Amino acid sequence: MDFDGTAAVFKALGDVHRLRALHFLATADAGCCSTGQGVCTCDVQERLGLSQPTTSHHMKILVEAGLVTTEKRGKWTYYTLSAEGLHLARTAISALLTAVPQTRKEAI
Repeated sequence: MDFDGTAAVFKALGDVHRLRALHFLATADAGCCSTGQGVCTCDVQERLGLSQPTTSHHMKILVEAGLVTTEKRGKWTYYTLSAEGLHLARTAISALLTAVPQTRKEAI
């Protein structure tokens, strides 16, 4: 297991604003300036209700953790979820779950 990469993913997931951003990226519809190929920075900022610098900071952490990818189009940045980063989180949780002992029902 890549402990450093996994820790970075869980650190990124450990903030309510970043979780909201990930949820928004996963559920954004055509009503925002989502093109089907990412969600615009302006919509993420509006959804989070944070300033531009704060939104950029949170998105940078998600990108560095590998949970989100970016594409620059003109002056705007578009974000999409990264299957690779999300898979890393799922794999880590699955590995831990396999180590959990099965509970036995005790006789009453």
